[in-house]
Amino acid sequence: MSKQKPGIPKGMRDFGPKEMARRNYIFNTIQDTFKLYGYQQLETPTMENLSTLTGKYGDEGDQLLFKVLNSGEFLKKVDTDTFNAGESKVLPRISEKGLRYDLTVPFARYVVMNQNEITYPFKRFQMQPVWRADRPQKGRYREFYQCDADVVGTDSLICETEILCMIKRVFSDFKLNDFDIKINNRKILTGIAEVIGASGKESDLCVAIDKLDKIGWEKVKIELQERGFSEGAIETLSPIIAQNDNNNEDWLLFLKKYLAKSEIGLKGIAELEEVFENLNKLGENQNHVVFDPVLARGLSYYTGAIFEVKVNGVGIGSVSGGGRYDDLTGVFGLPGVSGVGFSFGVDRLYDVLEELDMFPDDEVERTKIMLAYFGEEERDACLGIVAALRREGIAAEIYPDLVKIKNNSTMPAKRESLL
Repeated sequence: MSKQKPGIPKGMRDFGPKEMARRNYIFNTIQDTFKLYGYQQLETPTMENLSTLTGKYGDEGDQLLFKVLNSGEFLKKVDTDTFNAGESKVLPRISEKGLRYDLTVPFARYVVMNQNEITYPFKRFQMQPVWRADRPQKGRYREFYQCDADVVGTDSLICETEILCMIKRVFSDFKLNDFDIKINNRKILTGIAEVIGASGKESDLCVAIDKLDKIGWEKVKIELQERGFSEGAIETLSPIIAQNDNNNEDWLLFLKKYLAKSEIGLKGIAELEEVFENLNKLGENQNHVVFDPVLARGLSYYTGAIFEVKVNGVGIGSVSGGGRYDDLTGVFGLPGVSGVGFSFGVDRLYDVLEELDMFPDDEVERTKIMLAYFGEEERDACLGIVAALRREGIAAEIYPDLVKIKNNSTMPAKRESLL
């Protein structure tokens, strides 16, 4: 009987010492900025109840949830009638838990469960893996890390402004100079839906135009038609698609006229203007900040500002994104807690830095001194020396086997010194 060749599931990866050193460089760089802005670290479990996860990411997001079979005889609650009724009836009987899809919904659940111990505004960051049953491809994995920072318990737009500053600082630390932070406001999208005569269909509008960069305007128009948008609505939407070379100021002027009859749309414009004004007051500028009124982001819980960050000149998608959610905790029984946050995708950042050859040359931590011995007396002496070196904070190793001079070329060559 032949032995089975080992492997791992598609969309998941091993990380060797070199990869881990580079990943830790990314983690540490991001964490420094999070802490500088007053965010505190926490972690949540790998698995959440499916009732916690479902319904928070839109229909497409729900399809990408990894479900975990109940332990033991997971089919014991499934009779013939239930099985014949289809997947929607069977799933609740065989699976009650799922792997977390992101870090924001688990954070909202955490806030509700710990609401009496939390002091608002509450600022937290989280650096953990998430899982999505997506089709693996370059820059898209089924298991990947996110580095989230969220603040809840305030609706101040200073938080949105500081997110822009944090993103710019992290990219400066990575020495990445060619990137765009796209920003929009869901209220503007709601206003657009009103103006084109499709009030109440902003969710369908967002799902469709969120694909604009991937499939183009002509195919987005077809999807809008399939989602019930009239030819007139699509025609009224077209001028926004055509204004693709406006700067931030031109967009604001254009949309003030376009959304003149939409109160909520104008409120979104006012919020963006305040964010830009706050940037100036913090001594920042609008470099790399690009207002994009058709930026939608597919997650259904966003209600205000939304962000998406892409590094130019690489064939990799967005490396960061987020937005404001006014009532995410409401679904867990704690209404009225506003929050805003964003996330860095570590794996995509890794791919970007690797493609652009931007990792530091010395990112791999090496042993400074290795000691080898040629007899028992020397071994005992080396044990004392290596212990003394470590007490002084010097990375040191002792080669564990007796070394013969003619074979010393077989010892590891990665160390910087050999005694």
